[in-house]
Amino acid sequence: MKKHFSLLATVFVFLLMLLGASLKYKGFFSVDVFVNLLRDNAFLGVAAVGMTFVILSGGIDLSIGGMIGFTGILTGVLITKNHFHPALAITIVLAVGTSIGSIMGFLICTFELPPFLVTLAGMFLTRGLALVISQNTVTIDHPWYDKISSTKLALPAFFIVVLIVGLYIAHCRPFGRAVYAIGGSEDSAGLMGLPVRKTKIKVYAISGLCASLAGVLMTLYMSSGDPNAGRMVELDAIAAVVIGGTLLAGGVGNLIGTFFGVLILGVIQTAITFQGDISAWWAKIVTGMLVLGFIVLQKLLQVRKAT
Repeated sequence: MKKHFSLLATVFVFLLMLLGASLKYKGFFSVDVFVNLLRDNAFLGVAAVGMTFVILSGGIDLSIGGMIGFTGILTGVLITKNHFHPALAITIVLAVGTSIGSIMGFLICTFELPPFLVTLAGMFLTRGLALVISQNTVTIDHPWYDKISSTKLALPAFFIVVLIVGLYIAHCRPFGRAVYAIGGSEDSAGLMGLPVRKTKIKVYAISGLCASLAGVLMTLYMSSGDPNAGRMVELDAIAAVVIGGTLLAGGVGNLIGTFFGVLILGVIQTAITFQGDISAWWAKIVTGMLVLGFIVLQKLLQVRKAT
């Protein structure tokens, strides 16, 4: 119970919000609403999975939003203007995103640069590349895309599969255990003989892969590529991870918590949609309050553990 207190608190907050919204809005508690909640936030959820690995290792990745816009417009241009098959276009896009993530990880580890600054540079780079490719939205008109876009369960399924794979890597593979160890204490992990440098590079490669996949999912959601897509998603992903109980200092957290953190953000957005007469900025206000609350909770747990 003590070990998973933050996760339990996240689940409790989600259930409390779901109950409150269900009592206030007729039809809120239904399978259709839940499926739409997952569908609307699938791209955020996938990006948050990659962000969880980064934060668990004690790092941060601010390039996620820029990567989503870049890979989204690249996908649209490859399919629509260059007539690539979607499968080939997506493969290229995922390879590019993973490579950019790996390069950032390499720079961080090799030159001991702050992850905040390196990924901030990555954010500006990917935003710029997106606008170089196209400054306008590119509509994707392809039978394969149309079929997946019209399938309600397709995007939620992508999210769940990525979550399951992430859980397997985090808890059933030596790489996952190394990530937790590095986040707990990088020096101790090095003394234990763990491949610190290689693990951290892989962490940012995973984040780049997840962000580029999130960009692809956004194109499926919107049936278009938008160079300006993904703005502020990096902050939403960080919020979902923190609300999910992952410690910003690294070493403590769980992808299940991130999943519920994404659901909490989705419930807030959906409740505002049901209300209709509330500004969308209230979602940011509530999210900020939740993030602050969970940071305080984490600090209290750390102090209690130390004493």
